[in-house]
Amino acid sequence: MKAPLIAPSLLAADFGRLAEEIQSLEALGVDWLHCDVMDGVFVPNISFGLPVLEAIRRYATRPLDVHLMIQQPERYVEAFAKAGADIITFHWEATPHPDRLVQQIHDLGKKAGIAINPATPVEVLVDILPEIDLVCVMSVNPGFGGQRFIPYTANKLKRLAALRLQTGAHALIEVDGGIAPETVELVPEADVLVAGQSLVRAAEREAVLRSLRARKAFHV
Repeated sequence: MKAPLIAPSLLAADFGRLAEEIQSLEALGVDWLHCDVMDGVFVPNISFGLPVLEAIRRYATRPLDVHLMIQQPERYVEAFAKAGADIITFHWEATPHPDRLVQQIHDLGKKAGIAINPATPVEVLVDILPEIDLVCVMSVNPGFGGQRFIPYTANKLKRLAALRLQTGAHALIEVDGGIAPETVELVPEADVLVAGQSLVRAAEREAVLRSLRARKAFHV
């Protein structure tokens, strides 16, 4: 049984001691670091941008999973690639030319992901799925941390796993939003779990990490 990859969201970290937070999470044994970039336009919140990502890159040794919750992501992917992103994920809803953007990210030598909002059906990805490295299924409405898992998104993961099998794609399935020990069994299809407050702000981070990794695997 393969354990899911764990990607703590740095949005939940203490930005006043970000270097320490990164080092602590990496020492814990997390797999990736998830970086939420918000512009206050595509989502109703502003988080951080290029200078902070550059600072994160200086301290991080794990892959940086950069989630662009921004309008017109095609204008910024090159800058985020240069700032240190390893995986660049943009929203299907934020650009008119997702295929062109996937090619642009790959040309920069980075892995390309597409995120979809809770109300966006996974079937929109049927043609592009074999071309991408990751699908991020939002299980909350993007913009703020600490939200509750939206139950109907669990069914989207099942359909996405079936779609991946049907198309012969190899994209990782990532789930982002409301992931905690109490909800992790609802998402057995996910290869990557983004955990924010439930892990980063936990008093017992190690216990939470164990619970997330112990989730039952999905078998087609």
